Amino acid sequence: MDNLQNNTVTLVLGGCRSGKSAHALSLAENIKGRQKIFVATSVPRDQEMRARIDRHQEDRGPDWQTEECPLHLSESIMRNRPQADVMLIDCLTLWVSNLLEKKTEEAFVVESVQGLLASLDQQGCPLFMVSNETGSGIVPENRLARLFRDVNGFVNQQMAARANRVIWMVAGIPVSIK
Repeated sequence: MDNLQNNTVTLVLGGCRSGKSAHALSLAENIKGRQKIFVATSVPRDQEMRARIDRHQEDRGPDWQTEECPLHLSESIMRNRPQADVMLIDCLTLWVSNLLEKKTEEAFVVESVQGLLASLDQQGCPLFMVSNETGSGIVPENRLARLFRDVNGFVNQQMAARANRVIWMVAGIPVSIK
């Protein structure tokens, strides 16, 4: 696994609690190098989310440098690419939520996605992204929830099209789909 090319992008997606983060972390841990950058998109808005973040930090251990980045993923990639040996973004779903919280316009998200895609072409190290599959459930009852589901599906499609590898997690089992 440590022979991935410098521009390899891997997308790990699946449902909630499917093992996405743990699998992406295990893949990224196999990359040789000392400079491991974890780009966290989560914003701890309550105690339960703070506990989740703390658990993820413990899972990563001290070898990872964490950058909190709820909105500007492309800038984070470009800023860290000169020194990073591996990067892990967790997760795109929370990033979409943060973007929609800032501005509930699809055009704003599309522009942000275009920036992210452009930065992926220049990242310079193996990069792993985690995202939730939100389109397999029921149709949400309100406009904002439907917008979120639709926009997250768009982001997943764009990232999967760009990624060299796509892994779908089902009940803790990785299924390679690209």
